[in-house]
Amino acid sequence: MFNRIFMFAIIIGVPLSVIGSIMHWPAVSLFVIYCATIVALAGFMGRATESLAIVAGPRIGGLLNATFGNAVELIISIFALKAGLISVVLASLTGSVLGNLLLVGGLSFFIGGLKYKQQKFNIHDARHNAGLLIFAVVVALVFPEVFSYKLNDAESLTLSVWVSVIMIILYLAALLFKLVTHRGVYVSEHDEEHGEETAEWSKGKALLILALATVAVAYISEKLVHTFTEVGHTLGWSEVFIGVIIVAIVGNAAEHASAIIMAYKNKMNVAVEIAIGSTLQIAMFVAPVLVLVSLFFTHSMSLVFSLPELIAMVLAVFLTITLTSDGDTNWFEGLTLLAAYVIMGVGFYLL
Repeated sequence: MFNRIFMFAIIIGVPLSVIGSIMHWPAVSLFVIYCATIVALAGFMGRATESLAIVAGPRIGGLLNATFGNAVELIISIFALKAGLISVVLASLTGSVLGNLLLVGGLSFFIGGLKYKQQKFNIHDARHNAGLLIFAVVVALVFPEVFSYKLNDAESLTLSVWVSVIMIILYLAALLFKLVTHRGVYVSEHDEEHGEETAEWSKGKALLILALATVAVAYISEKLVHTFTEVGHTLGWSEVFIGVIIVAIVGNAAEHASAIIMAYKNKMNVAVEIAIGSTLQIAMFVAPVLVLVSLFFTHSMSLVFSLPELIAMVLAVFLTITLTSDGDTNWFEGLTLLAAYVIMGVGFYLL
C-alpha cells in the first residue's frame, strides 16, 4: 500500500514541484509539496538500497540504508549552507541525531516489541557503537563548544576543521574494523540469516532508481531550502525547530521506514545498525564533510552548536546506550525513547 502511495506522490509531486517553483506558488504550499515528494523519493531509495543489501548481510545492509538515507539530508544541508542558513544546518544535524536515536530507534523497538516480547541483537556491535557514540557526540562535539568561549570565530573554525578531519578518519577506520579486519569475529547467535531472501529489484534496476531519485531529490531540496524563511514567519516556527524536527524527519525518511520494517520482521541487527549507524555517520562523516564544504561558501560553518542542541544530543546518546548495552530490547524501552523525543520536540518548538 505504501509503495503505491509513494509512487502516486512521486508522479504528482515532481511535476507540481517544477510547476510551482516556476509559477511562484505560496511558500507554505510549496513547502508541503516539496516535503511530501522528498519523503516519497526517499522511500524508493530505501527500497533500492534494501534490494542491493539483501545478500550483503546486516552490517553492510544497514550501512547502505544509512548512507543513502543520509544522502538526502546531506544534499539539503549543502544547499542550506550555500544560502547561508548555518543555524538550520546545525539544527538539522541535531535533529538527525535525536531522530535516529530516539524516534527511529524508539519506533523500531516499540513496533517490533508489540509483535515479539523480546528482541535481541549483536551485543558486541552495541558496545562498539556505544564507544563511538560517546566519542562522536560527547567528545568531538562538546569539545569545540567549550573552547569556543575562549576562541574567536576564526580559531573556532580552525578547531572545527581539525576535529572534522580526525572524525572522518576515525569513521573510515571504524568501517575498516567492522567490515574488513574484524568482519565475522564478533558473531552473535542472534544474527539473522539473509540467504533465503529475494531482492525486490535487480542490481541494475536498483542502481538506476537510486541515481534518478538522487537527482530528483537534489533539485527539490534546493527549492525546499528557499521556503524555510517564509514558512517560519508564516507558521511561527523558528529556524531551530525547522532544522531539528522538519528537515531531520524529511531528510531521514528512507532509513526511518527501513528500520521500522526490519524491526517488525525481527531483523534487529539491521534495524539497530540503521538507527545507530546512521547517527554515527551523521556525527562522524556528514557533519565534518559539511564543515569542510562550507569553506568554499561565503559563510563557513564551525562545529559549535547551541547549548540546548548539545545537551539534547548528549542526553539522547546516554539514554540510548543505557537501553541498548544489554543486547536486547522490548516495546517499553521503545516507548521510553519516544517519550524523550516528544519532550525534546516540545522544548525546541517553544524555544
